[in-house]
Amino acid sequence: MTANAVRIDPNDNVATLLADAAAGDVVVADGAPVTAAMAIPRGHKIALAPIAAGEAVVKYGFPIGRATASIAAGEHVHSDNVATALAGQQAYAYAPAPLANLAPGEATFQGYRRGDGRVGTRNEIWVLPTVGCVARTAERIAAQAGAALAGTVDGVHAFMHPFGCSQLGEDLDGTRAILASLACHPNAGGVLILGLGCENNQIARLVETIPEWRRPAIRTLATQLAGDEVAEGVALVEQLAAQAQCERSEATLADLVLGVKCGGSDGLSGLTANPLVGRMSDRVTASGGRVVLTEIPEIFGAEQMLMNRADDEDVFGRVVGVVNDFKQYFIDHGEPVSENPSPGNIAGGITTLEEKSLGAVQKAGRAPIADVIHYGERVAKDGLTLLEAPGNDAVSSTALAAAGATAILFTTGRGTPLGFPVPTIKISSNSDLAARKPGWIDFDAGMVLDKGFETMEAALTERLCAIASGEPTAAERNGEREIAIWKRGVTL
Repeated sequence: MTANAVRIDPNDNVATLLADAAAGDVVVADGAPVTAAMAIPRGHKIALAPIAAGEAVVKYGFPIGRATASIAAGEHVHSDNVATALAGQQAYAYAPAPLANLAPGEATFQGYRRGDGRVGTRNEIWVLPTVGCVARTAERIAAQAGAALAGTVDGVHAFMHPFGCSQLGEDLDGTRAILASLACHPNAGGVLILGLGCENNQIARLVETIPEWRRPAIRTLATQLAGDEVAEGVALVEQLAAQAQCERSEATLADLVLGVKCGGSDGLSGLTANPLVGRMSDRVTASGGRVVLTEIPEIFGAEQMLMNRADDEDVFGRVVGVVNDFKQYFIDHGEPVSENPSPGNIAGGITTLEEKSLGAVQKAGRAPIADVIHYGERVAKDGLTLLEAPGNDAVSSTALAAAGATAILFTTGRGTPLGFPVPTIKISSNSDLAARKPGWIDFDAGMVLDKGFETMEAALTERLCAIASGEPTAAERNGEREIAIWKRGVTL
C-alpha cells in the first residue's frame, strides 16, 4: 500500500503523512518513495533519509530540533527521538527580507460603519463587569435585556471574569486595559460597565482610561449603590440599545481588522489551515486592512523570520523586545522557554516548539510587520501588527478582540468549542475534524489537499464576508462567548 506524504521544502529530511501508514507501506513524498519502518499516524513525520544523532531535523526548510538518537530512513520522527534546540534570550540582527508582491482582495461585506470611521461586524450591547463579584449579575442583566431587546440589536452579551479585586500594580493595570479596550470595540454599539463599589478596579478609574470620543456609548452602574441593580442595569442597556440603532452598509476588506489564532494544532495545521489563513491575511493587508498576530511564545524558533519582515529598525527592535521579554517571563518563573507543544499538539504530530512555531507564523502571511503593541493596547496602524499576549486560546483571543479585531480566524487540528467577544471562525486543518464536529467547525481547510489553495482561498473569503455580514459562527450559534484575562501578579 502507498501512503502519500508532503515534503514542504526541498531541504527537508522529513515528510508529513497525509494518511496513516502501516509498517511496510511505501510512502511517497516529493516523488521519492520510502518504506515505513513502523506504523505512523497521519500528520506525523517520517524520515526521508538517515538522520544521525545530533543532526538537525529539518521541516519547512528550517531546523525543528536535533535527533537524540540515530534515525533510519522510514522511521517515525517524533518526541522519542527529537529534542528542541531552543534556549533563553538571544541577540538578533536585522536582515530585512525582500517585500512580497501582495494582491489586494476585491470582496465586500455588509458592516456597521461607526462615527469614527471604524466598521463593526456586529451591533451588540456588551456588559463588562469591573470585578468577578458582579459577574453573575452582569449575566442576569444581559439575559433579561437581551430578551426584551430581541431584534433591535444583534445581541446583548455579558463577559464574565474573576478579576478586578485584590490585584495590584501592573497586574491590575492589565485587567483595566483589557476591559477599557473591549469597551471601545466597534462591534459594541454600547457598553454597560458594571461595578460592585469596593473593588480595586474602580469604575471611575476604568472610565478615565476610555477615550472621550467613546464615552457617550458608555453607561456605568455601581451595584452597592443601586436599589434593584438588575432592573437598573436593564434600563441602562435599553438606553444604549436605543442610541445604538444602525443599519449595515457596504464595506471592503480594507475595513476589516482580522485576528489570526491557532489552537489545538496538529501536524497538518502548517500544511493546510495556517498557510490558507496567511493568504487571507495578505488579502486584507494588501487591501489596506489590518491583521493582528499574537501568541508570542508560539513564535519562538521562528521569530527571526518575522523580525526580518519589520517595516524598519525601530519596529525590529520592538519585536526583539517583546520576544525576549516573554522569554524572560518564562525564565523568571523557572520554566524553559520550550515548554510547548501541548499534549494535544504532540498527539497530532507536532514534536517541538520550533516545529509548532514555524507552522503557526504562516497565519501572518508575507506582509511586513507595521507595528508592535502591548497587551491591552489597541491596533493603531494599517497592515500587520504583532500583539503581546500568551498562547493560551482564551487569553490570546480576548487580547485580539480587545486590540480591535472584528473577526478572528481560528485554525485547529483537534477542535475546540470556545468562542470570544467577536465572531470566531473555526477552521479545521483536516477534513475528518470538520466531518466529526460540524457544530464546532465553520470551514474545512483540509480540502486544500484536494482543491488547492487558490480555490479554497476564494471559498474562505466568501465565508469570511458572509460571517462579517451577520451570518453566525458555530460558536455564536452555541452561545459560546467568553473572555479570559492574563493574570500575572500577586493576589492580596
